Amino acid sequence: MKQYTPACDRNSEHILSVLKSIFIHPGKVLEIGSGTGQHAVYFSRGLPHLSWIPSDVPDQLDSITAWRDEADHDNLQAPVGLDLFDTHWPVEQVDHIVCINTIHIVPWKAVEHLFAGVARVLNQGGFLYVYGPYRYSDRPLEPSNEKFDLWLKERDPRSGIRDIGAVDALAKTSGLKLVGDQSMPANNRSIWWHKL
Repeated sequence: MKQYTPACDRNSEHILSVLKSIFIHPGKVLEIGSGTGQHAVYFSRGLPHLSWIPSDVPDQLDSITAWRDEADHDNLQAPVGLDLFDTHWPVEQVDHIVCINTIHIVPWKAVEHLFAGVARVLNQGGFLYVYGPYRYSDRPLEPSNEKFDLWLKERDPRSGIRDIGAVDALAKTSGLKLVGDQSMPANNRSIWWHKL
């Protein structure tokens, strides 16, 4: 069944403008946590030089497939099942990885597995791009994000808005260098790393 999230419509254009500045050359992109499938459709249309591979846990694949079938983009691949806790990912090598609004939802252990997986499958010279709210040690969390963080932890104590320093430490152990951190609407961030 095709699912819909209004937030995807609100943030797609802003995210795409950043991705266009990063993903310049043709290549293969793995999207982790594709959710409804809306972003996969929007980004594959806006980035026709990229082969876009959406992924998520198996129970999300029907919605992604429905969006893909309706869009009928040649560069939008069939979705693949990907569980961050599984050490075997359904792709071997990709040029870039995108992960939107996932790191604050999943347990920290899953974030560790995410970066371990990125280290395995991301080609040298590729980029990991993430989007969502983050904590910074030099400033307080925005009031709206404080409320969101409380809501996340009430829903699942293992989730919550992550400290960018802790996330970047994981990235460094995966051979990634932080090269971009940009403010986005609604107190979100676009952050990307380059694989050395």
